[in-house]
Amino acid sequence: MVAQLDTPSVNSTLNLLSPVEGLVQVFTSPHRIFFTSVMAQSLRIAGQGTPVLVVQFLKGGIRQGEERPIQLGQNLDWIRCDLPRCIDTPQLDDTENQALQKLWQHTQQVVCEGKYSLVVLDELSLAINFGLIPEAEVLAFLTKRPPHIDIILTGPEMPKSLLDAADQITEIRRSHRP
Repeated sequence: MVAQLDTPSVNSTLNLLSPVEGLVQVFTSPHRIFFTSVMAQSLRIAGQGTPVLVVQFLKGGIRQGEERPIQLGQNLDWIRCDLPRCIDTPQLDDTENQALQKLWQHTQQVVCEGKYSLVVLDELSLAINFGLIPEAEVLAFLTKRPPHIDIILTGPEMPKSLLDAADQITEIRRSHRP
């Protein structure tokens, strides 16, 4: 006896499978911290074969930039801004501002190309709050990204508009003080 499955043809009116919509997740904290759980999630997803991009906008010091991404495993690309220092103030010289804008443009381009399924935009809220990346551009980027791509935004003092655009918000806070 042979069992036979009847599968709908491409032209079938039955739509049994629908594409999975990507989520916008926000991880925020009142303080500037390292979001360990986000990095762990990124590594786990990349280890399962899903392409992941981690972009650290305000970290520098290792002469990296988008031309020299670091590959953490087979499916995780990690890029930092090509800066000699980490940014902790809104005052940037022209070279630093150009490096940050170049990284932001590159990030938007690769996301629109659909190369990655998960994109982590680390400390994006600080870049917005420092006035280095316009909030309106970030909102437009989230709207026009391919619908299957998950985006994780991290950083302290996340703007309300991004919280409103998020599908999930995780607030990390201290449960006790030393």
